[in-house]
Amino acid sequence: MYNIKNSKELASLINYTNLNNMITESEMNEFLEQAKELNFHSVVVSPTYVPLAKEILCDSDIKVGSVVGFPLGFENTESKIAETKELLEKGADEIEVVINLSYLKDEKYNLLEDEIKQIKETVGDKILKIVIESKALEDYEKANAAKVAEKSGADFIKTSTGFVTPNHIFENVNDINIIQKYAPKIKIEVYGGIDEYKFANQILTGGADLIGSDNGYGIAKRYKELRENTQVKPKPITLTKKD
Repeated sequence: MYNIKNSKELASLINYTNLNNMITESEMNEFLEQAKELNFHSVVVSPTYVPLAKEILCDSDIKVGSVVGFPLGFENTESKIAETKELLEKGADEIEVVINLSYLKDEKYNLLEDEIKQIKETVGDKILKIVIESKALEDYEKANAAKVAEKSGADFIKTSTGFVTPNHIFENVNDINIIQKYAPKIKIEVYGGIDEYKFANQILTGGADLIGSDNGYGIAKRYKELRENTQVKPKPITLTKKD
């Protein structure tokens, strides 16, 4: 299994996510305070809450991510670029763009490549994640999506919007293996259905660079309780053999 030393390291591998479209500001404040408590790699919030997240997390190392073309990805390139610019102006550190799956299904890879390249030029030195729906794709389509994303300069492939997710760890590992084989330089974030530590550890062991989870706080908090708050006092021993 993945050798996670403590809850701090675990949290650094989790993008704590809340894209609830009916969340109140007070609930978002609570979510962001939880993120500060455990110092996750990033939070992923709706565009509405990017300014609030930047304000609350300003004295932390936590990155603020948000979404473009979410959740279907069928907006035109100009609309996605406009959304991206707005998020950057609000202070977003990471941009997650849902690809146009119709382009992928029709094998219009040149259109996908052009769109991703333009968005990456807009993003600049910020992180660009390309979101696919791996559960809805054939393996060859996953491979081609990964190749295009890497060729176009994306930093990450994210496996799901969270609306359609693999049912089993083996499906996730299969996705990771395909991406690593056909786009070995791109990083991988697995998202969707990861709500407990054991599953998170399996995904990381399987080769993911990061995991995204709506239950990131619960995962890291539970691990902290198990690993760091369980006090076991060993019996005293001697290092020499008694006569």
